[in-house]
Amino acid sequence: MISCMVIDDEPLAVELLKDYVEKIPFLELVYAGSEPVTALDILSRQPADLIFLDIQMPDITGLQFMKIVAGRSRVIFTTAYSEYALDGYEFNAIDYLLKPVTFERFYASALKARTLIEPAKAPEVVAVAPAAELDYIFVKTDSKIIKVFLKDILFIEALKDYIAIHTLQEKLIVLDNLKDIHAGLPGDRFIRVHRSFVISAGHIDTIERNRIFIREHVIPVGDSYREFLQSLLKGRQFGGR
Repeated sequence: MISCMVIDDEPLAVELLKDYVEKIPFLELVYAGSEPVTALDILSRQPADLIFLDIQMPDITGLQFMKIVAGRSRVIFTTAYSEYALDGYEFNAIDYLLKPVTFERFYASALKARTLIEPAKAPEVVAVAPAAELDYIFVKTDSKIIKVFLKDILFIEALKDYIAIHTLQEKLIVLDNLKDIHAGLPGDRFIRVHRSFVISAGHIDTIERNRIFIREHVIPVGDSYREFLQSLLKGRQFGGR
């Protein structure tokens, strides 16, 4: 998991990037706001691996902020002005995002950061195989711990404080949240398509506009997830030229 911050003096930009972060299972948000000084105070107590940082801010510019946190956090700059891109790279920023930022571009930048940050955080000896290599998970429902094979999962649905895991055999109600369970599943097989749904790509029967059909179930596709879903499925699609 990569801890991150979003710092931007535009509240709408903060909300947009915060929403993007919440969709990506390997990112964990520790601060999102418009106050660089507040962010620095939090950083003194709680490190952040990655900062999505606006360049033009009134009290402390993004470039000044990056100088202060140099060596402690990696930075991806966000700005509406393309002329700042060169300055960002000179300061060894991971990437530069030009506003308005699409989710697809944001996700690609987050993946780039992941390849740089996670190897540095990884222990030298890994005692347990990654979750992506396993073909099952264990979930706790009521007083029982149940083994669920990944191949049997149709989709997972958020239900306020719980999630519902819909499988070929049954529906399991589990005290967990969608982001955490998605983080433990193989990303190439399980795709988040809506704020409340993660689906198994292997069980998709049909995709029709903003709906996915899995057996008798109809799953909505959120507007901000549609472009990302299409990009993931593009390599598995034939015809339609």
